[in-house]
Amino acid sequence: MATTPNEAGGWRSPFRLFAKGATAALPDWLLPLVQRLGIAAVFFQSGRTKVEGLFTLTDSAFYLFQTEYRLPFIAPVPAAYITAASEHIFPILLVLGLFTRLSALALFTMTMVIEIFVYPDAWPTHLSWAAILLPLIARGGGRFSLDRWLGIP
Repeated sequence: MATTPNEAGGWRSPFRLFAKGATAALPDWLLPLVQRLGIAAVFFQSGRTKVEGLFTLTDSAFYLFQTEYRLPFIAPVPAAYITAASEHIFPILLVLGLFTRLSALALFTMTMVIEIFVYPDAWPTHLSWAAILLPLIARGGGRFSLDRWLGIP
């Protein structure tokens, strides 16, 4: 029986086996696909709370942008429209893997604005969104994306 971690067959062996199995079970193409779908769902569902029907902004959406979501650099009505449109358009693009880096950057920027100006105490949530969005900005949408098939970097 091994007495030190460095001896052959020591405690590191099961962890190596696990790492090897996880690498085989989770191929590189799967990770950006899951990231794209997961973060798209978060933002798209948020966008749907601001509209009725196809794309009519609700009175409550305007109210939120006049009170709770008020930003120092843009008026509430345009902010409501820009946000609602962004929360619909960019998630759809992410699901398709089309203009992935740009879409992820737009949603990351929105996340930072929310963190800084609206909900600074929600940093754990915003950090988790950033952890999903930053790799998409850095590496793109992966093998199963329209970006890859169209040759968009």
